[in-house]
Amino acid sequence: MNTSQKSVIRKISANYAWFALVLLTLIYICSFVDRQIIAVLGTNIRQALGLSNTQIGVLYGPAFSLVYAACGLFMGRMADQFSRKRIILVGLTVWSLMTLISGVAYSFIFLVTARFFVGVSQSALSPAVYSLLADYFKPNQRATVFSIYASGIFVGIGLSFLIGGSVAQAYDWRTALYAVAIPGFILAAVGVVALREPTRRFSKDRDESGRTLAEVVHFMAAKKTIWLHLAGFSFLAMLGYTLLAFIGTVFTDVYNAPSYIASYGWFMFLTGISVNCSGWLADRMAERWGSARRFWMAVVAALGGLPFYYFGLFAESVFTAFILIGIGNVISSSYNGLAAALIQYFVKDDMRGFAGSVYLFMISIVGFGIGPPFAGWLIDHVFTGPYGVSKALLSVFFFCGLAATICFLWAIKTYEQDAEVE
Repeated sequence: MNTSQKSVIRKISANYAWFALVLLTLIYICSFVDRQIIAVLGTNIRQALGLSNTQIGVLYGPAFSLVYAACGLFMGRMADQFSRKRIILVGLTVWSLMTLISGVAYSFIFLVTARFFVGVSQSALSPAVYSLLADYFKPNQRATVFSIYASGIFVGIGLSFLIGGSVAQAYDWRTALYAVAIPGFILAAVGVVALREPTRRFSKDRDESGRTLAEVVHFMAAKKTIWLHLAGFSFLAMLGYTLLAFIGTVFTDVYNAPSYIASYGWFMFLTGISVNCSGWLADRMAERWGSARRFWMAVVAALGGLPFYYFGLFAESVFTAFILIGIGNVISSSYNGLAAALIQYFVKDDMRGFAGSVYLFMISIVGFGIGPPFAGWLIDHVFTGPYGVSKALLSVFFFCGLAATICFLWAIKTYEQDAEVE
């Protein structure tokens, strides 16, 4: 094979990598539309089925997150051993079907069951995608590439607010669930034809039989920076998912302005941009000042949004609250791509899928599983008065932001001793 032929092959491979990134990001967008739609429709479902705020928190959080987290570890291990394309597309089909079925629910138990299966199927996605993207792109591009993929979180959440909220207002919450389920089936059909399984680039020191799960767990557990990474980003996830679970409650119960719920989706698109900026800046900081400096962008996310939340949650006008809370969200959620990329620097190539699943496990247990139901309990039983919801949310936000900052500053000090060669 001559040089020109090799150049063409590399060019096609690079072009396809970016195409695959776009396709996988669209699938990720779909997953978050279906994941977030329950929070968007929370007040409608609460009124129609006679549920409490605590039950809405459970429906949005543990009903999805516990099984998502537990199955994610299994899915991450599978992603390191089997076809990632098949894992992704089967999961996509199942969660779209479960979202569609949720539209006929007439009880809390029915919705919990449907959310259970959404959690199982969505746990298949990101560990497999992280592994694919790490094969498609160079290590020094990971924060940028993973941030593009992670921006799908907020595009998906934004669409769930805009489409789901608008359809629910025009028709009802059941029709909204039907509407957001359909694109998943279309993307699954496209993926069958267009998504490719690349050749894996395993570590040179991997033996023929591969590492056992116990060896992988021991390898990761021995690195302090991984623990600090998981703790810090779990606190940020707790902040973010708590806000998303109850932003509709803020506009409805505090300001009596439910029309703002759908419009809040525009801030999710801005958050998608901030996620990309954070990843790009992290890679540039690493080039100039060293790899550990990527964690400084996480510190910005942990602290930057807190002043906006404070003034926004207690604003006198709903418009001021809308703007300030939205800006806080744009800043505090900018970490998402960076977090997924960072953990890849502390593991071997044949551990990537499992490492990604461990990260998702932690943010799901703490973020989804603890944040929303705890905040719902504070709203129902601790904080009262016209700003009771605001007090409950701000208590969670300040604790999470400060705890995350401590973890990230510590991780900067331990980074070099735990990082693998980039």
